[in-house]
This record gives sequence, C-alpha cells and structure tokens, in this order.
Amino acid sequence: MMLNSDIELIEGRPIVYIKSLSALVCSDLHLGYEDMMAAKGIFIPHVNLKNILEQLCYAIEILKPKLLIINGDIKNEFSSTKTHEFNELFDFFKNIKKNNIKIILIKGNHDNYINRYKHQFNIEIYENEFISGKYLFFHGEFMPIGNINEVDFLIVGHEHPSIKITNDNGRIERLKCFLYSKYHNKKLLVLPAISYFALGTIINDPKRIDFISPILNEINIDSANAIAIGYNETINFGRIELLKCVYP
Repeated sequence: MMLNSDIELIEGRPIVYIKSLSALVCSDLHLGYEDMMAAKGIFIPHVNLKNILEQLCYAIEILKPKLLIINGDIKNEFSSTKTHEFNELFDFFKNIKKNNIKIILIKGNHDNYINRYKHQFNIEIYENEFISGKYLFFHGEFMPIGNINEVDFLIVGHEHPSIKITNDNGRIERLKCFLYSKYHNKKLLVLPAISYFALGTIINDPKRIDFISPILNEINIDSANAIAIGYNETINFGRIELLKCVYP
C-alpha cells in the first residue's frame, strides 16, 4: 500500500519502505523475549527472530534497499545483554548484513548497553532520534528534542498500536496497525511492532484515556487512521473515532 508517492507500507507486514532514502524501517523487535520468559518459568516457542528475518528478507528481496532503520527496542532486556540475547542480535545482524545493507538503530528504552556492540556489529546508533531527508525518526518514549521544523514527517515506534474488531463470522480479532495522523503541521506515522509477540496497545478501546507514547497524548487520536495488517494484507480501516463506535 502506498501511503504517498515516497512511502510504501509493505503489504501485510509491519515494515515501511521510504523510496527517497532507499530505506526499510521497522520498530520494536524485542529480540531475546522467549528466553526472558523462560527465565520466569514461562516457556514459549522460539519464533520471534525467525519471523522477523522472514519478513525483512522478503522486503529486501523485492525492494533491494541500501539501508535498514530500526526505530528502537531491538533487544528486550532492560538490563545488560544476556547470552541468548547477544546470540539473537548476532544472528540478526549477520543475516541482514549479508545483503550489503547499512543498519541504523535509534535507541529505545529497552536498548541499554547496546552501544558496546556497535563496532562489533558495525552499526550506527543514535541516542534519541535520527533525521534523514524530510524524515525524523524517534522511538517514542520521549518527545522529539530536535527542531521538527526541519522535517515534514515524524516516524515513531514504542506504542505497538493495534485495533480490536469483529470479523464477518462474529469472531473478535486483534490486529496490529499503523497509525497515520498529524502532529501540529507535520505528518505522523506510528509503527506497529515487528516482534511476533508484541500486540501492544488497543487504540480503539473507548475506555482508553492515555498512551505510553507522549506524542500520542498530544494529538487528536480519534482523527488518526488505523491501517491494519493481517492475513498478508494491509487495510485502511479509517478513523479511530469510527472504530471506537464498533468496538466489540
């Protein structure tokens, strides 16, 4: 789905392609999640890394980008990187870099201690935000600190937006979604998490009064468009205001 002449939402996947930057963009990988849960006595299949690589490699194969921008939370542990998490990071970077792609990471709130690996993995890391062309990328636990007047478009992660709907069979489903809105006179795109397990915040819940991303508390969320992904499709469900009216 083309969001505009420069931005493509990869069909059925939580990935953005920006033509003018020759860049894929994704957010919130949370590598190492399964082993963190196992340490708590909750055992789930190791599918997250495999699923992420399948989605990204599909987009890389068809679009041949020069750059991958990871908009925060590549890792899951808040504390120092554990062995299993390091191994997943190693496998992730090895698989992406064999395609001769430059990797940029904007640090998220889960990415403590990641700087110590930037030379080993040969990646660029930005502490708060990254500006390229007319785009400003930031993870979203804080408001952007740079001069947003220099850009036209803000791209943010962190919230893991999703919507809850009832399908034609009466079954209630929860779908990850992009949010497309405005912040003052700038366009705003909120990315769904690419992590297999991160369903995140139900945006169209009528009882929800605030969000974990400060910028979402600064916009008119009812006027934001929910562009959902599921079943290998990307569908614009329209304004959140209307989706609240049919919340199951």
